[in-house]
Amino acid sequence: MIVYGPVPSRRLGRSLGINNIPPKTCTYACAYCQVGNTLDMQVKRREFYNPEEIIGAVGNRLQEVERNGEAVDFLSFVPEGEPTLDIHLGRVIKLLRTFELPVAVITNASLLSLPDVRQELATADWVSLKVDTVDEDAWHRLNRPHKKLNLSDILEGLVVFRSMFHGTLVTETMLVADVNDTVHHAADTAVFLSRLKPDKAYLAVPTRPPARSWVRAPSSERLVGCYAAFAKQLGGVEYLMGYEGNTFSTAGDPRENLLGVTAVHPMRAEAVTELLDSVGESWTIVEELLRDGYLREVDYAGYKYYLHRLRGN
Repeated sequence: MIVYGPVPSRRLGRSLGINNIPPKTCTYACAYCQVGNTLDMQVKRREFYNPEEIIGAVGNRLQEVERNGEAVDFLSFVPEGEPTLDIHLGRVIKLLRTFELPVAVITNASLLSLPDVRQELATADWVSLKVDTVDEDAWHRLNRPHKKLNLSDILEGLVVFRSMFHGTLVTETMLVADVNDTVHHAADTAVFLSRLKPDKAYLAVPTRPPARSWVRAPSSERLVGCYAAFAKQLGGVEYLMGYEGNTFSTAGDPRENLLGVTAVHPMRAEAVTELLDSVGESWTIVEELLRDGYLREVDYAGYKYYLHRLRGN
């Protein structure tokens, strides 16, 4: 599904997701990834969907949402892989302007060493850059990058991008226990981020089922220490670990909604129940999708989640 939502976002309000990358094509195989294992790891940009096909899907979904009386705050590239792998990213962003809504891109930043990626990404209104660490060993353990990627080239690319981007820039750092959650480690990351002067620096922890079972959130003490290290170097620092809520879209077919959202945004059981109740559907839909192998059920951190079952996962 190319377009999904709108879904509740902690940073973007009600976000209509654009899935411009098929599952699960990425430059990284992050240990904490909520979508699952990377199935196609690559760094070469190419076409995945025709730009007109994406624009058509966005337009159709916006009409459905409008008929349902729902609001959309952002058009957001949050796909099942790394959005900058799409060689048409810049063209799609330009075409999206016809809808008169701000465009956001959430990227792992791994391809920002490339001038064309920086140029295209700079046309968005809001960009989130992942910087989990500036330590080589931790980078390999957490992000598990493609062998052709170089961390120092990526970090320098981020600095160049910042100098040419005039929209809202935020950074996101995922903290994982016993990997990058010491005060010293966080301080090194924060010093680098201060060169980017982000409008906001977010500290995240794993809140959804990760790709690797060893991934755990840091202790409360470590979180406080990391926050203090970031706040010492950066102006705006926020935790990014609260639950987004259950205000998922009810427009269109509920089965398609569930599969579209859970492909990139695992849903708690109560969110699924609320969505089904709002359109007068029963839990039978979930049972059928589980039975047919389209959904999987995962217990994590005391909550039951439902995820779209991708091939190979």
